[in-house]
Amino acid sequence: MRLKRTIATASFATLACTAAPAAPALAGAPPAPPQPVSLGAPLSDVLLIGGVVAPGPGGEPALWNISTGKPAYLNALDPATGERLVTAPLPGGEGGWAMTAAPDGSIYAGTYQNGRLYRWRPGAGDTVEDLGQPIPGQPYIWRLTTDDQGNVYGGTSPGGKVFRYDAATGQVRDYGQPVPGQGYVKSIAHAGGKIYTGSYAQAHIAELDTATGQAVELPSPPGLTDPDQQVYDINAYGGRLYVRIGTAFPGPMYVWDIAARAWVDEIPDAHGLDVAPPGADGEIYLIQKSELKRYDPVAKTLTGTGLTFTGRVQNARSIGWAELDLPDYPGKSVVGTLWRGEMFRYNPQTGKSAILPSQVRREPIEIMSLAAGRTRAYAGGFLNGGLSLVDPATGAATFNRFSQIESIMETGTGEVWIGAYPEARVYRYDPALPWSSPEYSPGPPGTADNPRQVLNLKPDLQMRAKALAQVDGKIAIGTVPEGDRLGGALVLYDPATGGKQVMRNIVQDESVHGLTASRGVVYGGTSIYGGLGTTPPTRADGAVFAYDVARGRKLWEVTPAPGAPTVGSVVIGPDRKLWGIAGKNVFALDPRTGKVVRRIELGTNGTGGDIVATRRALYASLDGRKIYRLTPRSPHAPKLVVDHPHRRISVREGGPLYFSEGAEMFRIDIKH
Repeated sequence: MRLKRTIATASFATLACTAAPAAPALAGAPPAPPQPVSLGAPLSDVLLIGGVVAPGPGGEPALWNISTGKPAYLNALDPATGERLVTAPLPGGEGGWAMTAAPDGSIYAGTYQNGRLYRWRPGAGDTVEDLGQPIPGQPYIWRLTTDDQGNVYGGTSPGGKVFRYDAATGQVRDYGQPVPGQGYVKSIAHAGGKIYTGSYAQAHIAELDTATGQAVELPSPPGLTDPDQQVYDINAYGGRLYVRIGTAFPGPMYVWDIAARAWVDEIPDAHGLDVAPPGADGEIYLIQKSELKRYDPVAKTLTGTGLTFTGRVQNARSIGWAELDLPDYPGKSVVGTLWRGEMFRYNPQTGKSAILPSQVRREPIEIMSLAAGRTRAYAGGFLNGGLSLVDPATGAATFNRFSQIESIMETGTGEVWIGAYPEARVYRYDPALPWSSPEYSPGPPGTADNPRQVLNLKPDLQMRAKALAQVDGKIAIGTVPEGDRLGGALVLYDPATGGKQVMRNIVQDESVHGLTASRGVVYGGTSIYGGLGTTPPTRADGAVFAYDVARGRKLWEVTPAPGAPTVGSVVIGPDRKLWGIAGKNVFALDPRTGKVVRRIELGTNGTGGDIVATRRALYASLDGRKIYRLTPRSPHAPKLVVDHPHRRISVREGGPLYFSEGAEMFRIDIKH
């Protein structure tokens, strides 16, 4: 069954933050600066990550999940009707992978960004207890599990630690790193007084004694040829561990016999995020090769159910058993949720199955990428993803369900290029044609793919298509590497031939964060950091480079602001100089030589942002809240035009300046 396309049009007849009319200016006084006008939140959708099937408010099994938002919400759904039973905000949390159910009926949730542990107790309604951050300085709780006494165990990053929360006393025990040097405990499970952990970015599996705190590493599964992966999921059932190694996409699942201390089976192409607890005959259910399968751990056989899943992401975000009291679903059925809020069910007795909508609430999505087009603006979503086409006059937004979007560029013909995460994918989109993404939101049968994927840079070890530029009929892409690596790439893609040229380490051990182009030369700004930020940089300063496309060679490389680790944005200014931002500094370079011809310190906290240009002026974002107007051909000093928190900015000649704050988008009507 296809996931339904989600298209929402939001009209903001009254713009939320339109400024009140300014008082008349006094004679001779400078004109008041332009005021931001809110265009609303153009992106909203459902994203479920962590989940568990466990008793709900009435004691019957419910589908529990954490939905991403600000704040995140703890949700419980009726698996028969999809009705919401609990919708409890998790204050300060933005989402979560980590959920577990305790024997007393309590539900625990761990969040990312703030790394806090929350507890829902039976009878609490739509409220949770905030139990605090178990280990200070650990903003990510990746997974949770419980023991028979109701104690809660979790894995964290960036410290790669395991903690125990004592449900009776509220005391926390820090077990430290089960595998020294591994900064992520990505997965965790409990069995027989032992905690089993999986690490990221190298695939290490550890067994930790909860009493002594001693940890030993299990041998690598046979056939694991690439250790630079992650142990994405671990489940412990029936004396076995089910260990899936890879990513959010299908990968091998290895079965470890705890008593025999041996790997006994491999299930290829298994999906995450979990497997169901054993059924009456000890069987487990999991998604494998896009189908719900029954696995017999004794016979080591897989049997299909006929329930299939489509789209790019086909992970169970909760999976377990429930009595549904529905026709064709006698006894217990396998139930679960999918990432966009749909729920699924399968009955082993009748073979009946379905994928159905639920009532889980949509949440605004943080804007990650922003682009000004000729007649509209484009907003790309973080994590939940999505692309919205925004009317700059009214704020009306047409939302299209899609991947996380790192970069957007509209060309002179109105065609739109999209850089996506993960796998540094690049898409070509024609806004004049119907939207149809087979991976995320397919149109009616027979509709051509639009956007159409033209590149996937995973084989080149790249993860984020961070920046885009157009040069001599080609599309230039700047990337960040995948996993625990350094070394991004400059990629040139030829739309006419489909050919690509990948120049990894165009600046040694640095990622490419910003691109612009002029007269056949691509200019890029780089960062010393890699994909995860866990590998220590080998260099101290972000750089700027120039690459001649026709001659196929790098012309120069310079460090414009020593001590600044990232040059996040570059642009050709109205004076034909190459301008950029690094830390506190806005700088200009001679594009022929890379020589620094001007440097202005405008920032205070070293948080550089975007720099964009019109024919007359530059607009530079610093400190996460200030936007300055610079007129290179004028003797006037840079002028502060915006003092408002923001993440991204964009402008197009003759149009307004746009900026984003969280999920909200703003317009400023500037004078060109």
